[in-house]
Amino acid sequence: MKRRDFFRKGTSAAIAAGTIPMIFTSCASTNDIVYDKPKDKWYHLGTGKSGIPNRKPIANYDVAVIGGGAAGICAAVASARNGSKTVLIQDRPVLGGNASSEMRVHLNGVNNLKGKAERETGIIEEILLHNRFENEQESFPIFDHVMYDFVVREPNLTLMLNTQAVEAVMDGDKIKSALCWQATTEKMYTINASIFIDCSGDGLLAATSGAEYRTGREGKAEFNETYAPDVADGWQMGASLLMSSKDMGRPIKYSPPSYAIKYTHEGAHPRRHFKWFKDGIWWIEVGSDDDIIADFEENRHKLMAYLHGVWDYIKNSGNFPEADNLALDWVGSLPCRRESRRFIGDYIMSEKDMTEHRDFIDAVAFGGWSLDEHNPGGIENISEPPSYFHYHFKSVYQFPFRSLYSKNVSNLMFAGRNVSQTHIALSSSRIMATCALQGQAVGTAATICNKRNILPREVGQNYINELQEQLMRDDAFIPKRPAKDPLDLAKKANEIFGSTTSSGDAKNLINGISRDIDGEINHWQSDGLNAKIQLEWNIPVNVSKVELKCDTNVKRNIMMRKDSKNDKLYGNQVPKEMLKALNIEGRVNGQWKKLGIITDNRTRLIKFNFNTIKTTAIRINMTETYGMKNVKLFEVRCYA
Repeated sequence: MKRRDFFRKGTSAAIAAGTIPMIFTSCASTNDIVYDKPKDKWYHLGTGKSGIPNRKPIANYDVAVIGGGAAGICAAVASARNGSKTVLIQDRPVLGGNASSEMRVHLNGVNNLKGKAERETGIIEEILLHNRFENEQESFPIFDHVMYDFVVREPNLTLMLNTQAVEAVMDGDKIKSALCWQATTEKMYTINASIFIDCSGDGLLAATSGAEYRTGREGKAEFNETYAPDVADGWQMGASLLMSSKDMGRPIKYSPPSYAIKYTHEGAHPRRHFKWFKDGIWWIEVGSDDDIIADFEENRHKLMAYLHGVWDYIKNSGNFPEADNLALDWVGSLPCRRESRRFIGDYIMSEKDMTEHRDFIDAVAFGGWSLDEHNPGGIENISEPPSYFHYHFKSVYQFPFRSLYSKNVSNLMFAGRNVSQTHIALSSSRIMATCALQGQAVGTAATICNKRNILPREVGQNYINELQEQLMRDDAFIPKRPAKDPLDLAKKANEIFGSTTSSGDAKNLINGISRDIDGEINHWQSDGLNAKIQLEWNIPVNVSKVELKCDTNVKRNIMMRKDSKNDKLYGNQVPKEMLKALNIEGRVNGQWKKLGIITDNRTRLIKFNFNTIKTTAIRINMTETYGMKNVKLFEVRCYA
């Protein structure tokens, strides 16, 4: 198929021309090409029987999440934890998407705010903290296994690796089933679910469902975007291929492979620099003005050729004597995609929504990475800068729920770079930790859909408060939206006080804002350890759950980096501020009763569950952090 034919022939033709073979016909009367195969003469020596293998399983779930990157993991875990039987379908042998060992992109988020961080909390922070405990050596292959552990330990969640959702089976405007090809088992699964969430980036399942989408760059006029081109075009930001090297302690020779494309740097823009080349060069990038998905294999070969050409230049041009002892120790073979399909929701997020910090009544996530428009031609246009501009935000922006579900497929949601947004908006929100926040939002929304037997649009119209409150209870942060859960008994306490205070106020723990932000203090901090917080009720209340949010220093990033930074903005260890050991007590009939103890806490959100007591006071005793002399809290909640 010619590249331009993609836009004339539509979705079905695009799929047929892509890298996934059309190995079945789901709704037609013709034979199944893979499984109706009379020439399969399987003779099993153990049983002495012949037959055709039956590899067409059917599985039923409440929620099916497609794509196991940061967005998909957070969507699936949120769905499972909130009560939906969930399946996570990932087309690779590892989880993590661009952050996996296959691609090794730093899991960035809002760490680009005018030189300060405002890190994401919730499920994505749990993953990064889990990695800090289990992967002190900062190995990307071990990070794969950390993420695997994080997913498979959830009792309500099924993981399917090496599996791609290749076609949606429709029932009116709903997806009834996803047909999923598992390459390692030769199985074609039929996955039935009430709600589907496409976090795969490219969005093949969503495209086959008929969900509306667009590709390319909007012109300035459509959304009044300052940074958009004057006229709409088809350009999409390219994919990059990364590598890393190590110092061998002696001179190491390098000879490029046969397919390398020679690189000279002649006429290159000054901003195409070689700083930090030891850990990869992100501008080894190739984009497309047409069908970037169908061009993937061609671009992959180009990127491998360009990468080795650039490394040959570094090693053999004589301009980099500091590279004499360096040898490649890892080279990516799977390019890291930035952009392809963007599906259309009830709202299309645009540049001005971000730069003007517009408030959304249905805000469920936030972002703040700079608007970052890459050179569409990538390394094939070296006379231009690799990135045209960075519009740096001073504070975070909101992201609305209406951009996270399909306009025309009623039980389909999205999270990640394929959500409803313009090309310029994507240049900021495509960052993985921002995508993860969207994932937690839609995974949580999916459970509301199932509990109430409704569809995503109705969640946004009638149950957005319920969604926002659950997200914040689960430690997601929504800018300018304090938590107001009417079931939280802590807010009804007649008194709350600390044993000592060095900063903040104990009353901040029930103000609904779970971090210090925009210059406002929302914490209580002790003066030393052992420290206590106590809540008092004049009339006894029934309590069975106590939840608190401790300090993990969200002003400092904890994602894994190849250069293992440990400075004001980046930390490569477990945050010293985090609470490690604590216990809680309840006052029953005038006597203090032990309710729970934790000696090795590993999360910001700390939960105690116990048999219901009728109490007039709850006391939290905090005895140890991971290194700080004071303990800081941001929230306390109590529930019956």
